[in-house]
Amino acid sequence: MARDFLKGRSAAYGTNAMIATSHPDASLTGIEVLRRGGNAIDAAIAASAMLCVVEPAMTGIGGDCFAIVARPGEEPIAINGSGYSAAGASLEAAGRRSLTAIADNDPLAVTIPGAVDAWCRLHERFGKLGLDALMEPAANRAQDGYAVAPRVAHDWAQHAGRLARNAVTSARFLPGGKPPRCGDTHRQPELADTLREIGRRGRAGFYDGAVADDIVATLTALGGPQNQDDLAAQAADFVTPLSGRFAGYDLLECPPNGQGATALLILAALGDWAPWKDAKDPKLRAHLYIQATKQAYHLRNLGITDPEAMRISIGEFLSEGSVRAVRDYCQAPAPQALAQIAPWETDTICLSVVDKDGLAVSFINSLFVPFGSTILAPKSGVMLQCRGTSFNLDSMHVNCLAPRKRPMHTIIPGMLMQNKKVVMPFGVMGGQYQAAGHAALLIGLLEEGLDLQAAIDAPRMFGYGDLVQVEANVPPEVVSYLTEAGHKVETATTPLGGAQAVWIDHQRGVLIGGSDQRKDGLALGY
Repeated sequence: MARDFLKGRSAAYGTNAMIATSHPDASLTGIEVLRRGGNAIDAAIAASAMLCVVEPAMTGIGGDCFAIVARPGEEPIAINGSGYSAAGASLEAAGRRSLTAIADNDPLAVTIPGAVDAWCRLHERFGKLGLDALMEPAANRAQDGYAVAPRVAHDWAQHAGRLARNAVTSARFLPGGKPPRCGDTHRQPELADTLREIGRRGRAGFYDGAVADDIVATLTALGGPQNQDDLAAQAADFVTPLSGRFAGYDLLECPPNGQGATALLILAALGDWAPWKDAKDPKLRAHLYIQATKQAYHLRNLGITDPEAMRISIGEFLSEGSVRAVRDYCQAPAPQALAQIAPWETDTICLSVVDKDGLAVSFINSLFVPFGSTILAPKSGVMLQCRGTSFNLDSMHVNCLAPRKRPMHTIIPGMLMQNKKVVMPFGVMGGQYQAAGHAALLIGLLEEGLDLQAAIDAPRMFGYGDLVQVEANVPPEVVSYLTEAGHKVETATTPLGGAQAVWIDHQRGVLIGGSDQRKDGLALGY
């Protein structure tokens, strides 16, 4: 597709290696690691650590991590680095407090952080450089300070009220009682020390010793059930990715407890379905896409959770029966209200890397909602996630709270393959939006013929529950059509998601990087 130089940015091109992230410091860190002889995993870990510093609303070492890794000549592998609920977390404990839902700042919302364990397992299996070298750039930034980027400042200000709920958190993240403005310098010296401890001791630097003690003491003081044994028991799993066909390509997604199967279901329902293929009007395609998304998410909410607790197999979730259910909903005379899982807020970072040897990784790290639980462990500087808010407190629900259980998880890396070769590691961060975002990106790229950057920048919409959110640049005729079709439409106050991707042009030996204009980052290659 011809490049319109009056719209947005160009994709990045390189012949050796490429990284796409949501922040310049992270992209530069990754490129420097690659130039020093590190591989894609080294670059991803170092860049993720940097993002935990410079995008504190979007991610942190107190959160979770998923990744898909593909090395030429080998079967792709995924890692599930999501945390479990504490062994002492239970419906009975929630009932004694008369809870009907878990609030984001409730210590019960804090599942055990899984990111650092996943980083260390990935590094042990694939890494080349020392872990200390990968942590040091982020530690330096946390200690010496970083300039707050525009989108980071926007997200910070949006959630200042939540940060103010906790005195420790407020002291660090609301200096002078106010969120930093764009261009202000912010420091996190305690986090710098923790990153260096991880660099020296690996996972033990986080899950055993002073950092673990600080996390447990912080949560215990708030009435949380977490203890040192919970942290010590945290372990990421290497798993086989799920796969589905779309537009002549194979899409790889992480299996449950992640929601990757939801993206596969949306695309399975639309891909070779005659009403979709015959729909040339963008307004009708928008309606069908939204309907497919709503129903696929509804089925997700009924079925996806910790794989040890699922009542249906993943094969059943992706069965012809499920595909028919999505298609039937698409053709319903009017949209029907469907139950949803809060929250709507978009958090998370994603990054994509390909190195000179063809090792490719799609990497996601998250606190769930901006600034997670807003519970900051003061001595270690660890902001803790609130993934436990995904748990249902109805004992009959598949995703109900239970001891040592992983909740249904929104963060999903993606990997596109063709003829057993990696074509594109990618991700679309953004909370609940991510599965819908995977589908929209691939529809634009593979069906509508957009180039990578244009597909990333295209206007977004998200149908979830009884609501459709649209970005402000969605054409007004599309919004009118959706409203007339019976959808409840509102304009999103914050952009939907943020994509990072690297396309591998095997024929020409070129890497093409795309980075979302909705964020502060960029793709860099050489």
